[in-house]
Amino acid sequence: MNLQSYLSEKRRLIDEALEAYLPAEHTFPEIICRAMRYSVLNGGKRVRPILVLAGCEAVGGNSEIALPAACAIEFIHTYSLIHDDLPAMDNDDFRRGKPTSHKVFGEAMAILAGDALLTLAFETLTRDAKGLPADLLLRVVHRIASAAGVGGMIAGQALDLSCEGKEIAPETLEFMHRHKTGALIEASVVAGGTIGRGTDEQIESLSLYGQKIGLAFQITDDILDFDGGEKKATYPGIYGLEKSKALAVQAVDGAVEALRGFDERADPLRAIARFIAEREA
Repeated sequence: MNLQSYLSEKRRLIDEALEAYLPAEHTFPEIICRAMRYSVLNGGKRVRPILVLAGCEAVGGNSEIALPAACAIEFIHTYSLIHDDLPAMDNDDFRRGKPTSHKVFGEAMAILAGDALLTLAFETLTRDAKGLPADLLLRVVHRIASAAGVGGMIAGQALDLSCEGKEIAPETLEFMHRHKTGALIEASVVAGGTIGRGTDEQIESLSLYGQKIGLAFQITDDILDFDGGEKKATYPGIYGLEKSKALAVQAVDGAVEALRGFDERADPLRAIARFIAEREA
């Protein structure tokens, strides 16, 4: 398959849907609407929402039905980035080559924009369910909320902050990455599979796939950001560069193996797994 064509087409569909679900720029009060749109529509690879659509397709579902869930996860991801960039967190001035939200709109408005996107995610999920049975929708909402909350992304972020400047054990680093980055990635592909009416066995396989690529994604990020003079709580900082590359490949191989029971409809997921470990940005 041509992965770049697949990613481009899915990004186009997702961007159109995000635009439709976001409040219009001139909706009152304008400043919060502009702040929300500024961060969501500021580029990005859309990896997580694409995984929702690909997960749905892998089990034979219609990915159009999964678009609201895909957008919801992108709203949650963007909210987390806005808050991560704040001075009290990572204190970043730029995101994707542009000034971060708090640099443009001020800290208070950036916090509100993040809060608004988090709540918009669940409004989107429940407002535009496209005929999904209530029990199925409830499973999707619960999985996404769990991944975004204190048992998932928040746990990883809290651990990351508390471990800053400290030496940590490898198992602590893995826990941090599996929660801070991996939980929402895993939830993305599982949500798609659930919406596509996958079997319990398929959902379990997609969950394992998501865990593996979530880990590969973060290890690769650590490698791309690696400064040889640093000893930080990263995979290269603990394991060294070559071992980290081997661990990323191992995680990708595990992700592909998790899909052994799927047919060619899961080829996008297989290709995305390899893309994650091979990317250069």
